[in-house]
Amino acid sequence: MDARECLHLIGSIPLETSEQVFCALAKELGPWLKRYPDGETGERSRWVYFQGQMLRAHPDMEIDPTVPPYPFVQWDGKVVREINQVRFKPSVDPGKVKFETGYDKAALASWQSFKRLRESGTVAKDARFQVSLPTPHSSGYLYVSGPARPTYFAVYERALLAALANIVKAIPALDLSIQWDVCQEVLAFEGYFKDRPADYKKQTFDMLGRLGDAVPAGVELGYHLCYGSPQDEHLVQPKDSAVLVEMMEGIAATTKRAIDFFHIPVPKDRKDAAYYAPLARWKRPKGTALYLGLLHHDDAAGDKARIAEARRHIPDFGFSAECGWGRTQPGRLPGLLAGHRSAAEAF
Repeated sequence: MDARECLHLIGSIPLETSEQVFCALAKELGPWLKRYPDGETGERSRWVYFQGQMLRAHPDMEIDPTVPPYPFVQWDGKVVREINQVRFKPSVDPGKVKFETGYDKAALASWQSFKRLRESGTVAKDARFQVSLPTPHSSGYLYVSGPARPTYFAVYERALLAALANIVKAIPALDLSIQWDVCQEVLAFEGYFKDRPADYKKQTFDMLGRLGDAVPAGVELGYHLCYGSPQDEHLVQPKDSAVLVEMMEGIAATTKRAIDFFHIPVPKDRKDAAYYAPLARWKRPKGTALYLGLLHHDDAAGDKARIAEARRHIPDFGFSAECGWGRTQPGRLPGLLAGHRSAAEAF
């Protein structure tokens, strides 16, 4: 991996506007950043929370009275919140339901800002604009009741692909990077959702393959695997990276086009060989970059230790944080940027 692209940012950054995000990243990390996310500002700062709001307000959806509120629990047992899940109204034909995800509108607005800053020289001329998109499972597992999910997945996937089509139509392929955010799927593999279907693995890989193949040639394609961070804490603490390796291999096997990068998380306390050992057996697709999310806030010594241990098992990788920063206290941003800069300078 070239030093010019040794850093990767997941997507969300605690600033007010996309222009502020682009300027901050260019100033602090520009020499090592190949692609720029827009920070997922505004309503997207809590990732797919605004999709839940959209679903509850949708005229074709209703709160499912047959299921209790869903307790959204993080790794230590703390209930983040309880969610009233929705279903399609009985009188509705799901085949005719349309969801406006809002992702295309947000991306196209941020693209105008990015393009202007790139033309002015603030952002490097060859930098790509990164659009991070959720999967149908992201909102489905959280906000839709179990009986309605199989139908919902298909309806939402159609809406998501329509948004993607609008994005790739408006932004030149060589200027664009699409990242699919894969969180609920990782949690399903870890047994977090007790009502996961028996064929959840095939369902997951088939869906992620379709999403990847919908990204046109020339556009960069990546997948960010995640354990969630609704309150800047994981929903599951992984035993090691074996599930992530299994998922990267499954995604690569079902995605027909080339995958440009994967990102996987590394918990702060994992400086041990056991966590990284499965990466030595990973069947990496040719030309696919790997970013390890092992940079943590205000932990320079830990960052070095995690990087050193990871290199004993897989020598070629770039650096990233564990997840997006949208739920992080804004005061931590300078420290996070400084940590990324330090890692890149020592690359």
